[in-house]
Amino acid sequence: MSFAETLKTLPGVSHLSALQLLDAAGDVVATIENKPGQAGSLAVYNHLAQLHGAITPDAAKQALDIYAEHTVDARANPGKHPNIDRLIALIDSGQTLRVKQVFAQP
Repeated sequence: MSFAETLKTLPGVSHLSALQLLDAAGDVVATIENKPGQAGSLAVYNHLAQLHGAITPDAAKQALDIYAEHTVDARANPGKHPNIDRLIALIDSGQTLRVKQVFAQP
């Protein structure tokens, strides 16, 4: 299944304006916003945080499957897909990122 097809099966994220990714010290290391170009990653990271409680190495492996053809492109072009590059780095390092939801204003 392509990324676009899989994305349609993930829970919606219209209630979020962003996700903050926090390292072990609680520092924000990245923010994924609900805007064009990042909304798909917001949905993927949010879904996996709900399933795993955080972005663990196992969650990152699952995310790479969800990203499908984009994972192949990211591996061939490091830096082109930073949200996928981050997942690959988590798998390689064995680290986990906590996720803080930033809710959209009504």
